[in-house]
Amino acid sequence: MRQRRQLHRSLTGALSALVCLGLAVTAPPAGAADTQKSTRVASGAAPAPVTWNAGLSRVDADDVNVRYTQGALRVQQRGFRPAAEGGEAGYGSQVLTPRTLDRPVNRVKARLSADVPSGARVAVDVRGRAEDGSWTEWREAAADGAAVTLPRTVTAVQARITLWDTEGRIRVRGLRLTADQGPEARTPRAAAAFSARVFATREGLVGGTTANGHVIQPNDHFVALPSRRGLSPNGSGQYSVQVCGPARCETAPVWDVGPWNIRDDYWNPSSVRESFKDLPQGKPEAQAAYENGYNGGLDGSGRRVLNPAGIDLADGTFANVGLRDNGWVTVTYLWTGSQTGKSFPTWGTDVRIRQQATTASPEVARLAGPTQVNVKCQVHGQRITVDGITNDAWSYLPDYGGYITNIYIDVPEQWLPGVPQC
Repeated sequence: MRQRRQLHRSLTGALSALVCLGLAVTAPPAGAADTQKSTRVASGAAPAPVTWNAGLSRVDADDVNVRYTQGALRVQQRGFRPAAEGGEAGYGSQVLTPRTLDRPVNRVKARLSADVPSGARVAVDVRGRAEDGSWTEWREAAADGAAVTLPRTVTAVQARITLWDTEGRIRVRGLRLTADQGPEARTPRAAAAFSARVFATREGLVGGTTANGHVIQPNDHFVALPSRRGLSPNGSGQYSVQVCGPARCETAPVWDVGPWNIRDDYWNPSSVRESFKDLPQGKPEAQAAYENGYNGGLDGSGRRVLNPAGIDLADGTFANVGLRDNGWVTVTYLWTGSQTGKSFPTWGTDVRIRQQATTASPEVARLAGPTQVNVKCQVHGQRITVDGITNDAWSYLPDYGGYITNIYIDVPEQWLPGVPQC
């Protein structure tokens, strides 16, 4: 039986801080060993904050166009730009190790030590993982170092550093993170994942590199959305969408940023939307610009919007849902709903989800690659064999309205622990 994949390194904290032009903020050197500090408090008092130094020296497969040398993180190729973003060159990104904490938190601060010359930018985003295994969206901290409040309480925190540097002169030397428990978010998580009808375009760009470092293959399966808030680390499906076209639905991970905008999380309510807060939830800025002349008909970068696209589809996803030309699809942003069940990772590509626990049942969705799924319950169904593994257990996935054989649930047990029978 396949063991669960380790998609990320382990880290505890996270926070987001934008380093402005020429600003250098002092922090301990990145090469120093990670440390975690906390202070015991009297019974009944609020837990003390947890503070640690993030390690920047490890650059691996979920990092994009960065290198660590001479005690600093920097851009590797000054001319590199992500495939779909269509924005500035000199892009680089490092996803730091997630860190598990010994207490629940929902607020994070960051102190970034960096040399940022005029014309270059650095952003630090943070997110948290709840006890049920689900991740919050990424959030960017303000330039003044104010705390980022996550939408729910979490037990692990992760940070991501993004650089834009065409001259190759940024030097990020350290990142110090502090997490604590503040007031709970006022907006409860929706019971059902949000869905919208949006215009889809074909990404293509085979051989290009996405914003998360994936090299685009022929007949690839992923999507691009116009915000870094829902960008999955390379190889993961932590933020995935279900795309329903004329022929069928497919579930695919978010691996690139675009089309048109890079700060348009239109699937979020206007109150928490990063930009274009005067637009209704579910309407991409590009659609409003194209159809109604919003923002003078321009996107967030000042380009004339030539189509109303709110999502880009990789070639395999584009063809699989039945599109022959750019067109309208229904998209469900699966991470936006409440967790219903227990979270597990999957393995494999083009994994079919069936209406019933048998391969003879109609296909209701498909997992293009490894995905984090919520399992509500499990049943004994058709006994099948895949890669030498035989099992009759099937899991019901409420986000997709169907069953997946437990063979593709990436845990050692054939009958999932802690999951009831349907």
